[in-house]
Amino acid sequence: MRDYVILTDSCCDLSAEMAAELELSVLPLSFVMEGKEYFNYLDGRDIEPGDFYKRLRNGSLGTTSAINVAVFTEAMTELADQGKDVLCIAFSSGLSTTYQSACIAAGDVMAAHPGSKVLVCDSRAASLGQGLLVYLAVQEKRKGKTLEEVRDFVEERKDHIDHWFTVDDLNHLKRGGRVSAAAALLGTMLQMKPVLHVDGEGHLIPVSRVRGRKASVHALLEQMDRLVEDPSVVFISHGDCEEEARGLAEAIQARYRVDRLVINYVGPVIGNHSGPGTLALFFQGKHK
Repeated sequence: MRDYVILTDSCCDLSAEMAAELELSVLPLSFVMEGKEYFNYLDGRDIEPGDFYKRLRNGSLGTTSAINVAVFTEAMTELADQGKDVLCIAFSSGLSTTYQSACIAAGDVMAAHPGSKVLVCDSRAASLGQGLLVYLAVQEKRKGKTLEEVRDFVEERKDHIDHWFTVDDLNHLKRGGRVSAAAALLGTMLQMKPVLHVDGEGHLIPVSRVRGRKASVHALLEQMDRLVEDPSVVFISHGDCEEEARGLAEAIQARYRVDRLVINYVGPVIGNHSGPGTLALFFQGKHK
């Protein structure tokens, strides 16, 4: 059996240390802010998360870009030249063209390297939801599963990776077209906080609104209580509100036996759209 590498992109929002632990190959998306292009490297070498969120709070906005075909082709070709196959798990096609670029590149690389396999999965996930799916895929690979077996696992499991999150400022979602200007204004005046999730097609869907931040954070926990299937691994990402993320983690650990709980920043590519104060919870559920 040929060796294979799991390739993903920086919208997985894993830490650089965890990506290294999992032996991943990770390609960065990019964004432009204040006239300068930054790459969303997991180690924050271009821009630290704290600095990024400080700029957002001060009114700066970025424009984000997907990974193009050429970048995927170069990375996949390098692995094929080493005699390695590739399983690429890409950022949701419902939120980015990154998956489509990966598919085109995979076809080109396999045509140029007969005998090589480059398989691409649409995670239909975002942030640490994507990170959780990649983490679970690595665990399957470490059990000795083949490339195709892990691909099939990812295709099945992605429908069970629950994404639930809330944001502190509706105006960022308004700019992304996720809520109307009127709803953002009214919600801000009434201190209404949205609860959202990522659906089975990988799209961002508003579910409800509650009054106040404390209620919105509790709503995430309620969704886990309602839907959780396997609480052994839980991931939480945040838009520079680590204290609240840790509070949510403590509440979950008090309720469930959790073997691994990961907390990390929402990276700048997703954070540009969700804003400071985003709090997101990811777990394996009965369904998305």
